Amino acid sequence: MAIKNKTLREMGDNELRAKLTELRKELMKLTAQARTGSPPKNTSQIRIIRKTIARILTILNERANKEESKKE
Repeated sequence: MAIKNKTLREMGDNELRAKLTELRKELMKLTAQARTGSPPKNTSQIRIIRKTIARILTILNERANKEESKKE
């Protein structure tokens, strides 16, 4: 499930936002499963998803900052 940085950087902003929404929903499901007592089959999946979300947010912020610096 881990997505490489190169793949993420090749995606457009809209694609990244859609992937971000999808990953956040999946993370909610997995954390709810873990809290109700039935842990997911792959417990490291939560950590991988959290890191991927962070990567996507970092890329989006870098792009936004680059656009702001171009305007100035």
